[in-house]
Amino acid sequence: MKTEVRLDIAYIASKLISGLSGNYIFDYKRGEYINLSGEVNNRNISIFDYSRGCYITGNGNGTTFSLFDYGEGNHISLEIRGNHFSGFDYGSGNHFNGNVSGRSISFFDYEFGEYFNYSI
Repeated sequence: MKTEVRLDIAYIASKLISGLSGNYIFDYKRGEYINLSGEVNNRNISIFDYSRGCYITGNGNGTTFSLFDYGEGNHISLEIRGNHFSGFDYGSGNHFNGNVSGRSISFFDYEFGEYFNYSI
């Protein structure tokens, strides 16, 4: 999964799980804040990533979401179970999963076989 897409999905998952507000996510690997805005709730998702200049939108039933990344032009599935999230990125053809604890997000990307950490 591309770095920017991973960051956006981490942001969406953290908002769905924690319910915390905020328009920034911190990427520990890059050491920078990324500005995002929009709506994230149990039915509708529409965020704008200012660094990429594009939207990720979709809908769901509270636990399972179907998303579309307009920057990459591909679909992403996302499932929320408690403080855990998982899904599949159709652009890279790989699975991902992670956990949210307060403002911290731990994201495992199977394409790279490693964890990435963020906070909102």
